[in-house]
Amino acid sequence: MAVENRGVAGLGARIVDNVSRVLVGKESEIELCVIALLSRGHILIEDVPGVGKTMLAKSLARSLGCIFERLQFTPDLLPADVTGVNIYSPQSQRFEFRSGPIFTQVLLADEINRATPKTQSALLEAMEERQVTVDGTTYPLELPFLVLATQNPIEFAGTFPLPEAQVDRFLLRINLGYLDVANEVKVLERFQHESPIEQLEPVASAADVLAGQKEVQDIYVDDQLKEYIARVTHRTRAHGDVGLGASPRGSLGLFRGAQARAALDGRDFVTPDDIKALALPVLAHRVILKPNAELRGLTSARVIGQILETEPVPPPSVVSRYGRRAAS
Repeated sequence: MAVENRGVAGLGARIVDNVSRVLVGKESEIELCVIALLSRGHILIEDVPGVGKTMLAKSLARSLGCIFERLQFTPDLLPADVTGVNIYSPQSQRFEFRSGPIFTQVLLADEINRATPKTQSALLEAMEERQVTVDGTTYPLELPFLVLATQNPIEFAGTFPLPEAQVDRFLLRINLGYLDVANEVKVLERFQHESPIEQLEPVASAADVLAGQKEVQDIYVDDQLKEYIARVTHRTRAHGDVGLGASPRGSLGLFRGAQARAALDGRDFVTPDDIKALALPVLAHRVILKPNAELRGLTSARVIGQILETEPVPPPSVVSRYGRRAAS
């Protein structure tokens, strides 16, 4: 039997339930956001307008009691508009740093692909190192720090595709999608008088999240599962229809995400199902197909699916951190 990780499991359940009061019928997507948060990762939301991307980010920030900033990316946005700038003060007769919107805990980078690559790159250091450097001075960011970036997959006019280095910084790519009729009726009922987000109260704190992140790092991963992660990632690079496969950062993201998923499920060890469940949202956006493969209608999601179907899975047992075997 696994030792139940009540701390992280309870934390995740509270956050998912709270955000679900606003975002109807999207429990799985909310759970992916919690997985990214506990894995110290960031999220790329690729979907059409009006499906709740902004509401998801705001609800998540409110549920955590964290500082929230929304930054609308436009073609004329400059890197200094993101990070901040040094301004000369006549009173003090010296330059003073005015921090930009990136100095927050939950940042919604709305329509990130509408800004130029130079402005997009202003996020790189913050996403990877949790710090910002301006004019040679480095400023640490308040933790936890989570970026949720959105982009519209339909409108490409006036957009700048995210470079591979930027895309690779996102742990997960998720799609919210449209609701079914029953859940859309629930949205109409909940939003009849006012947005339910106005009554949303925090159910966790920044300290809870940081403690959860540390607990997730202790979740046991068997050596066979580590090798399985590496094999799956390596096969994205060796696939004949792939021009650029997933990076080692993708392997680490799959490793960390599987740990977080296990913890949310109340387990202290990872199973093959944790890895298979996260392979698509973690790896698909890191896989770039060759042009002739795209012309044939092949997608990175199908490539990941093919790999999971054909790659041998480790035996249906794992070793807990206490050395006992538990059936998966």
